[in-house]
Amino acid sequence: MIERLLDLVWPRTCAVCSRPVDRPGRHLCADCLNRVPFIAQTGACAICGRAIEDSAHEFTCDDCRAARPAFDRAASAVRFEGRMRELILGYKFNRHLWLLADLADFLEAAVRARFDVAAVDVVLPMPTTWFHRMDRGYNPCVYLARQLARRIDRRLDARVLARQGSPRRQSDLAADERFENVKGTFAVRRAEWIRGRTVLVVDDILTTGATLSEAAKTLKAAGAARVWAATLARSIL
Repeated sequence: MIERLLDLVWPRTCAVCSRPVDRPGRHLCADCLNRVPFIAQTGACAICGRAIEDSAHEFTCDDCRAARPAFDRAASAVRFEGRMRELILGYKFNRHLWLLADLADFLEAAVRARFDVAAVDVVLPMPTTWFHRMDRGYNPCVYLARQLARRIDRRLDARVLARQGSPRRQSDLAADERFENVKGTFAVRRAEWIRGRTVLVVDDILTTGATLSEAAKTLKAAGAARVWAATLARSIL
C-alpha cells in the first residue's frame, strides 16, 4: 500500500522504455518485462545450466564433460545481452540499486525453478576483493543474496566466504586466463557453519564459471556437502 501511494506521488518510469510503470514497486513495465531474455530452466545442462533450444531433457554439456566445475548445479536467470546487459552493468557498477527488486524477481524465479530451495541450508554472496570494494563502494552480490535469502526463507551469511589477494578483473581476461586468475583467491571463515550442508552461492554474471568453480572448490574443501550456484545473468564468451 505504501509503495502504491509513493507511486502516485512520484510516478515510476520504466528503466527500458521510460513510460509509466504499471507494476507497483518495480522499474520495468509489463511490456518490457515480456521482452526480458529469460533462460529456460528445463532442457538445460544438469551441471552449469546451459540451455539448448527445443531440448526437453537435462543433459551434460560438452564444457562440463571436458572440465567438470566444482559446483554441483548452477542456474542463471537471464541472458547477458541487449538492454538487460545495460541494466545489469548499471546495477553492478553505477549504484543503480533501484533495480534490485526487478533483478531479484528474475533471480528468485530461476532459483525456484532449478533448485529444491528447502534443501538449501545457507545463502552466500560472492565476495569481492578489498580493491573492488573500495573502487565500487559496495558489493552488488550482497544485495541480491540478501533479497533472495529473505524470499526463499533461508539463512544468509556474508562472512563465511572471503576473497584474498588482488586478482585482475575477470572481465578483462580471456577464457583460459580466468581460471588461472582466481586460483587460491578464496578462503572460508567459520567452516563449522557450512560443514555437511548445502550452500547456495549468489553471483551476478556467469561467463566461464571459473570464479564460481574456484569458490565451490574452496567451500567443499572446508566441508560443504553440496555447492549450488545462482547468477543473475549468463554470458557466453
